[in-house]
This record gives sequence, C-alpha cells and structure tokens, in this order.
Amino acid sequence: MKKLVIILVMMLAVGLVFAGGTKEKAKAGGPKYKIGLVFDIGGRGDKSFNDSAHAGLVKIAKQYKGYIKDDPDNINFGSEIELKYLEPKAGGQDREQLLRVLAEDGYDLVYGIGFMFSDPLAKVAKDFPNVHFAIVDGYIPDLNENSNITCLLFKEHEGSFLVGAIAGLMNDHGKIGFIGGMDIPLIHKFEGGFIAGAIYVNPELRDESMILAQYIGKDPSAFKDAPAAYNIASNMYRQGATIIYHAAGASGDGLFQAAEEFKKLAIGVDSDQGLIYSTAKDAATRARGKYILTSMMKRVDNAVFKTAQELIDNGKVSGGYHSFGLKEDGVGFALNDYNKDKLAPILDKINAIKQKIISGEIVVPDSDTKVRAWAEKTLK
Repeated sequence: MKKLVIILVMMLAVGLVFAGGTKEKAKAGGPKYKIGLVFDIGGRGDKSFNDSAHAGLVKIAKQYKGYIKDDPDNINFGSEIELKYLEPKAGGQDREQLLRVLAEDGYDLVYGIGFMFSDPLAKVAKDFPNVHFAIVDGYIPDLNENSNITCLLFKEHEGSFLVGAIAGLMNDHGKIGFIGGMDIPLIHKFEGGFIAGAIYVNPELRDESMILAQYIGKDPSAFKDAPAAYNIASNMYRQGATIIYHAAGASGDGLFQAAEEFKKLAIGVDSDQGLIYSTAKDAATRARGKYILTSMMKRVDNAVFKTAQELIDNGKVSGGYHSFGLKEDGVGFALNDYNKDKLAPILDKINAIKQKIISGEIVVPDSDTKVRAWAEKTLK
C-alpha cells in the first residue's frame, strides 16, 4: 500500500511538472506566460528581418503588460508576460542549443526566426512536447492543429509584386534590378513577384534585357555580406538600372551605399528600411535613407504577435501552417513621412492593384521561373 501511495505521489508530481507551466509560475508570482525567440544570423540590428521579429516582441509587451528580459533598451510595460530573445553565433551553428536553452528554462512559446531553424526546431520540439514552437519561413511536414509546431509562412511574392509595380511606374526608361541573398526557392519568390509587378505596369520592362538579377551566394552568409551587395548593385547601376530591390537581409546595406553613391533608387525589404535609415542617429546612415524609395514589408512582427496573442488569449496555439499574404496584412509596402510625396502620384494605382490581388483577379507567380508563363497568360 505504501508503495502504491508513493507511486501515485510521484505520478502527481510529474504531472505537475509537465502541466505546470503557467499555473505553477502564476502561483509563484511569476509571469503568466514566458515567450522566447531565437534570431536568425545577423541578429538584432539588421534593420530588416530580425528587427521585424523584435518589433513583434515589443508589440506583445505593450499589448499584454510584458517586458523583454535582458533587453538593452529596457522594454518594460509590466510583469505579466516575460519575453526574451537570443542571438546565434555568426555561422548559426548553435541554433538547436539556443532553442533548448529557452525550452529548458520554462518558456511556453519559442520562436525560431528563419528557414534554417527547420531541422533543429523539429528535433527540439520532439523533446519538449509541452512547449509550443513556431518557425518563421520554415516548413516542417506532416503537422496538424494538435502539433506543438506552427509554421509561419508568407506570400512574399504578393508584396514583391506591389514594390515591383512601384518600380515599374517610377522607372524612367531605364533598367531595374533585383539582388537576392541566398540562392534558394524562398528568395526566388521575392524575385518572381517583383518582376511580375514591374512588367505588369510597364511594357518597356517586358524585354528580358531590361531586368537585372543576381544572387549573393549559396549559403546563409549571403544574408550578411554588404560588400558583395554593394559590388552587385554598383555593377547594375552602371548597366543602367534606375531602381534595385533587394531580398538579402543585412546585406541590403551594401545596396543602399551604392544607391547613395550613384544617386539612384533602392527598395528595401522586411522592415520599413527607408524610415529606419532616415531616422538613424548616424549621419551616414541617414544620408542613405533618402534613396530608399519604399520597402516590401514582410510583417514578421505581425506573425510573431498574432501567434503569441493566440497563446495568451486562448491558453494554447494551434499547430500546423499559418499563411500571411496581403489579405492577412502579412506583406505590403512601406509608406511613411519620408516617401509619401514620392509615391503620391502612383498611390491610387498601387492600391487598386493590391485589391485585385486580394480579390484573386491577379494571381501572382511565386517564382521567377513562372513569370514567363504568367505573362503570356496575363498580359495583353
């Protein structure tokens, strides 16, 4: 009998450990939920992809009276939600380790920012079935709503179509360019949408010689190689490009340096890079801002916020696949005090195109390899 009692007590204790999460922490006077995030390589301060994810954490803190632990900016709106981010090493080889650190430290929801987290996150999620994991841009097969993994995916081609249309309408009888970071299908979605949008509004650009495109490299370091982007952009401007769009993360700074040097226009990505650069403390960075026409907004911040919102409001996150396009405010283009006058003459046209994409009247190709067939079917 004593053995049975001991076994029951041990089972109860184990159950409390695994189910404990929020209730145990709340009882101890801690935060209701703990939400952690591991950045992609480049980390915070890339003025792009990672910074958008960080903005999502800040939004959670503001909305739900939370704070970001160990944050140098001391983001603190209360103690109800604890938020924390970690940054990987330069090569990203410690992604799995950092995910484990957060899971072992009792975080209820853990994000991996970037497709390179796919394998390590899937592995760690198996070891922590009571922690929910979310991955931005990664695809893990065979998930369902009961899985403890959610893939946060975006329709980058839809937002890229809009900035492509902006480039096409603003182009002054010159060429346009695209600089990709790592040569992978994800980045080809950006290229395909951009080219399609440009040729949709500007027949001059339907000649293939009018579109310049180049990728920086074959591995993740391509997203943090500003000198390479600078060289590529400089060559494109010399070849007659008037506007260049990048999907290259922190490497994009090289494009902006070249745009300032050649007095040409550039289009940013993920965050509102024109606003970020134009309001920077550093004078040299601010000077580049006026050459950033707009940015393709990939609302990683919204995806991060909405996933956390589901946890906080409902007590759990549904697993599987969540997709964010124009309709879901997952992508778009930047409009701010620094570019609104430049875009004002074409804004009605761009918004009309946006509505056509949302309604399904325009179906945007999701790769540059599909643009030719799309053009033959769509353009008259």
